[in-house]
Amino acid sequence: MATAIVFAYSEVGVRGVRELIASGIEIPLLFSLADDPKENQWFGSVRQLARENGLKVVTPDSPNTAEWIGEGRRLKPDFVFSFYYRYLLDKAWLTLPRLGALNMHGSLLPKYRGRAPVHWAIIHGETTTGASLHYMVEKPDAGALVDQEAVPILENDTALDVSIKVADAAQTVLRRSLPRLVAGTAPSQPLDLKQGSYFGRRTPEDGRIDWRQGARAIHDLVRAVAPPFPGAFTEVNGVRLQLLETHMDPQPVIYPDRLPCLYHSDGVWYADCVDGRRLKILQLSANGATVRENCVPPALARQPIALAQKQ
Repeated sequence: MATAIVFAYSEVGVRGVRELIASGIEIPLLFSLADDPKENQWFGSVRQLARENGLKVVTPDSPNTAEWIGEGRRLKPDFVFSFYYRYLLDKAWLTLPRLGALNMHGSLLPKYRGRAPVHWAIIHGETTTGASLHYMVEKPDAGALVDQEAVPILENDTALDVSIKVADAAQTVLRRSLPRLVAGTAPSQPLDLKQGSYFGRRTPEDGRIDWRQGARAIHDLVRAVAPPFPGAFTEVNGVRLQLLETHMDPQPVIYPDRLPCLYHSDGVWYADCVDGRRLKILQLSANGATVRENCVPPALARQPIALAQKQ
């Protein structure tokens, strides 16, 4: 029976651990992360899954200590797997397993290496992303590719929608690859990093809307950070507005001489954007409270409302 030390978190982590268990891979040690009470956790719990299956799970501040690396060497695993674990692993972990150390990444590598790949793909208007299983090297998301599976990004898909698709794809890739990995016959192809891209982490402040951009770019930002993520926002007349759901509207703008602007028409909120296209705002909140048709905050009563192009 093959053995694996696993580093896992989030929904891809849950799916990955489940697939290893189903495939008969023994997991003598499982690293995960302590839950952050400030984070809106839309995903399953690796720790709960471990407890249900009698697995040893630990959540250290760092797995890269001499103590934990020594424990890894003592266990002599065939594999190390990382499934959406948020810490980079020391080189010692990558060279420790007999058959290799592999990571599951949420993009079609070499595109969107680095942090928040689903969010960045949506922000850049991609129509396809996926999950990629690759060998780990010291440089993030740069090792040889074993397998990948593509998923579509539809026009109104949010990051949550796409994240679930990517988790499904990750499970498919792992199920397809594990028998060949165990047998030592899995193919691998070096990544041409010049054909790809690398992006860093995102913060809630990165959800601030730049009204100098056109409607499509703003729509892509809105859905990339829509709940359960922090959300896209702007500030109008001292009110923090969050655009939680938008659609591209086929109708022309109403105020072509006042772009960009926000207004209410026939029970619906709209934003006329600088490129002459408008957004239909399906969910809007003001200072954290939902803006409803019959309860418009005074700061939004005067329309149309000018939107600062640079905040």
